[in-house]
Amino acid sequence: MNRREKEEYLREYSILKAQGKPFFPYAVAKDGAMACVVLAVIILLSIVLGAELGPKADPTTTTYTPRPEWYFFFLFELLRVVKPPEFVALATIGIPTVCMILLFLLPFYDRSPERRPERRPVATITAVLIIGAMAYLTYEGAHTGAPTEIDMATPASVKAEGPAVLKQYEQGKQVMAQSGCLACHKVGENGNAGPGPNLTDIADRLPAAGIQRTLINPTAPMPSFKSLQADEPEKFQALVAFLGRLKSGG
Repeated sequence: MNRREKEEYLREYSILKAQGKPFFPYAVAKDGAMACVVLAVIILLSIVLGAELGPKADPTTTTYTPRPEWYFFFLFELLRVVKPPEFVALATIGIPTVCMILLFLLPFYDRSPERRPERRPVATITAVLIIGAMAYLTYEGAHTGAPTEIDMATPASVKAEGPAVLKQYEQGKQVMAQSGCLACHKVGENGNAGPGPNLTDIADRLPAAGIQRTLINPTAPMPSFKSLQADEPEKFQALVAFLGRLKSGG
């Protein structure tokens, strides 16, 4: 800003300031009235609609899908996008901290007197991109699947074998997800890399008969699926069939 622009700005500011009204009591009264309106709406909604109560907590369930509060959905999805374990701290602490520091320092490095968005293209574009990214990540975080979900595309060979095979494959995938296997194993992009081996291509290393024997007589600390074989043989065979098709070639 040169001297002429600065003088013009100060002149316009003094004129507008002379035409304006003092902060107290005008602005204080408006803010107070709006605060009362918001408070009244919240009280009215709580009386009419009540509080949202979910089902009673069940510590034994394996199908519960944990979710953060809605205003943390974008961070929740960011953590899902950043998959390498060594970058988890960057996604959870680094990026949000850097963004907050830049926000706090905004008055110090943005010294432009302009307030119109069209005259501040860099700031406007940056704000739009940040808001858009947060909105997109929030939407994706709200609609993402459960942590125990096996997010793998069904191979074309399974679809080609008919609806009966496809149904067994999908049933086996569901049985594995509900059994908590991803707590120790990794399948595709989901799950944990230990203490159990990666099962993404287990069928390349072990035939279906070997998979079945391992499920019945596993090595500790893996639990045995012998009771599942006895009580629900259809689910057990579906699980074996699903694992028997996990190959590197799809």
